[in-house]
Amino acid sequence: MWHDVEATSDLLNFSLIAETAAGLIHDAGGQPISIGISGSWGTGKSSLVKMIGGALGEKDTSGKPYLFVEFNAWLYQGFDDAKLALLQAVSDVLSEEARNQKTFLEKAADFAKRVRWFRALKIAAPVASAAIVGGAVGGPIGAILGGLSGLVSGSLKESDIEKVKKAYDDLSPEVRELLKEKEVESPQKEIEGLRKAFAELLESLQVTLVVLVDDLDRCMPDTAISTLEAIRLLLFLPRTAFIIAADEKMIRSAVRAHFAQAQFDDELVTSYFDKLIQIPLRVPRLGVNEVKAYVLLLMLDLAVRRKLVDPTVAETAKTNVLAAVKEGWLGGLTRQKLVSAMGAAAAKLEKEIDIADQLAAILATVDQISGNPRLIKRFLNNLLIRESVAKAHGMTISFEHLVKLQLFERCASSAAFEFLAKSVTSSEDGQPEFLHKLEDELKNGEPYEAPDPSWNSPFVADWVALSPSLAGTNLRPLLHLSRDRVVALAALDELSREARSVFESLLEAKTVQHALVEQVKALGESEAESVLTRLKRRARTEQWDVVALRRCLHITKAFPTLGRSFCSLLDEIPPKDRPPVLVPLIASEEWAKELLERWAADAHTPAPVKNAIKIKR
Repeated sequence: MWHDVEATSDLLNFSLIAETAAGLIHDAGGQPISIGISGSWGTGKSSLVKMIGGALGEKDTSGKPYLFVEFNAWLYQGFDDAKLALLQAVSDVLSEEARNQKTFLEKAADFAKRVRWFRALKIAAPVASAAIVGGAVGGPIGAILGGLSGLVSGSLKESDIEKVKKAYDDLSPEVRELLKEKEVESPQKEIEGLRKAFAELLESLQVTLVVLVDDLDRCMPDTAISTLEAIRLLLFLPRTAFIIAADEKMIRSAVRAHFAQAQFDDELVTSYFDKLIQIPLRVPRLGVNEVKAYVLLLMLDLAVRRKLVDPTVAETAKTNVLAAVKEGWLGGLTRQKLVSAMGAAAAKLEKEIDIADQLAAILATVDQISGNPRLIKRFLNNLLIRESVAKAHGMTISFEHLVKLQLFERCASSAAFEFLAKSVTSSEDGQPEFLHKLEDELKNGEPYEAPDPSWNSPFVADWVALSPSLAGTNLRPLLHLSRDRVVALAALDELSREARSVFESLLEAKTVQHALVEQVKALGESEAESVLTRLKRRARTEQWDVVALRRCLHITKAFPTLGRSFCSLLDEIPPKDRPPVLVPLIASEEWAKELLERWAADAHTPAPVKNAIKIKR
């Protein structure tokens, strides 16, 4: 299995981009710079940010080091104020550096105190409604300041004095200490003082602070904007560099949502974004050569973990493969070049080389994968799971055949897969006659003719021509491993034509659509339950993908009584994979209350999920 986490080891040939970004920061010579790493979900933004940090560390030869702050905004979603969390992270790193240098400790303490002052204002805010608002500062602090002013003028009533006392008592000891020792200034002067203290501390320490911000596009609009505003507080000061990883489209949507009442048009949104991001870099989409290398290097990594290939041999092979990718423009990454690059590891990975060579073109171009590294990794993980299941059941299958059928299952339409499944189950030996005929015709150079309208697509035509041939192979064991896909093989005709049509439409849905809910209602509860059964199988196959889970909500909105059936699926999700974005979608449903209570009480539930549940409550 391959874990879905950011990598510091380059399997995507991103090193050139990382070195370019690191070079821009290094060449800035201490001048402020901000770089935006944009790319859609799963394209490798997090890995690229890590590589930039690594490449920049290697350039640290001047004696004026880089300090790194890694900040994942998504971790603070619904848990803490992202703006203050980022400021605190910066303060902690600079304070640690001052202690290491054993100098400028007073300046570090002054900056830390200013950060704590902003946090003190945040702590005070919750009791603002119970306090008197006075001066330029609100909440309990404002109550205290306003109370003092009222006492001087003689206008404060006895009841107001009691409120002031209560507001002061409600403040934490740290906030009260800050009130005693720090003169209150206007917010503008506080911000100016914070920036000045920050700049002076960096100059005194002779360091450049590099802030790596990740997962910003996973956040709700308020958290995303809060993080951007914290960046803006520290941006464009000498000796600073910000590297921000986020899907640009998502951030623009967050800006529109956060400032909805201000009615930002596209030009203003662009202006807001461009003021923060000086240099936009986009994660390149993987081409055929890059996908070929990526698949092979993942297989090589697995072979090392299985102790089939020596780590030293594997490292040499990896270096050679990536070097060959960089020269792909000279003529493509052919199988011969792959064998040559793999060197001593080639003999043990001959099958894997064939798979990478065969699959790359389709994985890079088909819409369902489009060269997305995360989807490629999930595709390969699913293969390993099915291979393990087959071994556990004593099933003799070819891994190459398993790869080919899963590719069809993942990328072909549901109708096309159902046509294949019906043909296999209706044949006596599990060998559909039409497939044998198709493969023979293509081998003889004859044009492809679809055996069914659902097979009339460029992908299916290319898939039939892929090696290995499936003719003469009993496909029943392979279909048994794919039984969670769309149709129940034991009851292929269980759905009516109308229900099958609704099911096909639901598979295309990315969000909950009212029109589809009405179509489900028209089916009746019995057939809707059958459709839900198939959607649940699909969600398991797609490893609890949020889109797959969201499709099921069409059924529960049409028939809330089927909500408990959906809950049974949600209870199967491993705790670490419970999606926080699903919580707002089901929190108001009666059937989801017990489920969310269990999730909230479970110690293994991720913090973002618990926070989402808490917010909804």
